[in-house]
Amino acid sequence: MTFSLVARCSRTGQFAVAVTSSSPAVAARCAFARAGIGAVTTQNVTDPRLGPKMLAALTTGRNAETALQEAVSGAHFSEYRQLTVIDAQGGTAFYSGAKTLGVYGAAQGHDAVSAGNLLANQNVPQAVVGTFAASDPALELGTRVMAAMRAGLAAGGEAGPLQSAGILVVDKEAWPVADLRVDWHDTPLDELARLWKIWQPQMYDYVTRALNPTAAPSYGVPGDE
Repeated sequence: MTFSLVARCSRTGQFAVAVTSSSPAVAARCAFARAGIGAVTTQNVTDPRLGPKMLAALTTGRNAETALQEAVSGAHFSEYRQLTVIDAQGGTAFYSGAKTLGVYGAAQGHDAVSAGNLLANQNVPQAVVGTFAASDPALELGTRVMAAMRAGLAAGGEAGPLQSAGILVVDKEAWPVADLRVDWHDTPLDELARLWKIWQPQMYDYVTRALNPTAAPSYGVPGDE
């Protein structure tokens, strides 16, 4: 019921997570990222506790594979879980338990890993990773990730209809520069792409406003969030 991408921009050091599902509010349960540290997903029969656990392991200097294996070995009902992780060097790892639902699969490369379950076919994660790898690194990471997710949809996506989607991007500060969600929609990835196009041109201005309000332009009423 879900496919996802975690990715790193080698140019900026940003991390992004994008995820889509037939279930509502998927990004609230499945997507986790920390600036300068890494990004993870926890999906299938989701245990949201595993996201912060893997990020905490990355914070101590463990690489993606070690953080993943520690999460799996310490998890209850790990056979139901599907996990992905990327570390600060762009290393990636994934895990699909024996009770992952339906047609499932994963694909990885440097700076990107995708996994999915209840897929239309096993080629979806490779379409996601391949599109990301072929994208222009001069583009915003979120733009590249959105294009990759839509390529996954074009490759078949889920076996059933998608209903929710989200994208999370972290840069240098403790808070995300983007955290956009579509929680119930007939075409959630299209709607998420529309929201990204609205948000992206102004997202760094909101960081500047936080750090130095005198140095950034206003949108609407000054100070209106």
